[in-house]
Amino acid sequence: MANSFGKLFTISTWGESHGPSVGVVIDGCPPRLPLTATEIQAELDRRRPGQSDITTPRQEEDRVEFLSGLFEGHTTGQPLAMLVRNADARPEAYAEMKDKFRPSHADFTYQAKFGIRDHRGGGRSSARETIGRVAAGAVARKILAQAAGIEIRAFVTRIHQIAAPWLDHFPTLAEVEANAVRCPHGPTAEKMIECIKQVRSEGDSVGGAIECRIRNVPPGLGEPVFDRLDADLAKAMLSLPATKAFELGSGFAGTLLKGSQHNDAFVAADGRVTTATNKSGGVQGGISNGAEIVFRVGFKPTATIMQPQPTVDLQGVPTELKGRGRHDPCVVPRAVVIVEAMAALVLVDHWMRHAAQNQTFKF
Repeated sequence: MANSFGKLFTISTWGESHGPSVGVVIDGCPPRLPLTATEIQAELDRRRPGQSDITTPRQEEDRVEFLSGLFEGHTTGQPLAMLVRNADARPEAYAEMKDKFRPSHADFTYQAKFGIRDHRGGGRSSARETIGRVAAGAVARKILAQAAGIEIRAFVTRIHQIAAPWLDHFPTLAEVEANAVRCPHGPTAEKMIECIKQVRSEGDSVGGAIECRIRNVPPGLGEPVFDRLDADLAKAMLSLPATKAFELGSGFAGTLLKGSQHNDAFVAADGRVTTATNKSGGVQGGISNGAEIVFRVGFKPTATIMQPQPTVDLQGVPTELKGRGRHDPCVVPRAVVIVEAMAALVLVDHWMRHAAQNQTFKF
């Protein structure tokens, strides 16, 4: 179904931006996994609004509540349901959008598909839906860490026309969280923050890019032909609000190289096979090769801006609309944890599928 993701580790998110609550149900979570609300809350706190002066001022604690699937601090193997209540919704700010389509939003397309839409903050199309993904991703991350030592780290590499230099190491969480924009290169982060503040003062917005690196991934994760690991990562990332681009490894830059320049030579190191370079981004033939997985996700500028824009109403009559409500002038910093969550959900599903295929049956 359209609101579910994954095959063995399956999540289903529910709720609207200005409804009573949002949440997620995980089906397929292994039993006896130690789990606390504190672990989930740590990730939700990284996603929540009102974190700094470059994010939306909407004030939400986003406190997670377990509804099922947890007993005496351990998962039971039954559906794990988590809920977050909406506490600072202000639907009156969206009254004008009831009859007018916001440019570059899902208003028109939802109306065209369903013949009805929740105009309060976009309903299901709002980024508030991603709360369920982050909560589920926190569970997936713990499984991956305990089962295989897999680490996932995303960080901002570009805001508008300001790009950070290549990072030659796997960043720590502290490095990423050291500033409000979540760019581990301090001098560049300062410029990014000033850029976001400037466009906010102009009633405008900017986009940017996030890089994600995943290490300690064992070779063999991924399924030919349609469930390739890179294809599932691409689907996961492009399912996020405001995403417009995805590239793995060398990405589009690889199209400028010759095969002799692009090929990753295999070498033996510490008793295992690895590659001398990593232009493949850790995936070959749709299956992980054991190298660090590296991909990037591009986010468009926030569609809601505080400037008058031409549009049409429900009857197709030309009109004008100026943004209302509380919005991020740039969604990229808050999207870092969401990218990590979706990467974790893809990997845990493929890890479970690989384990089921290769460890259950011994011939």
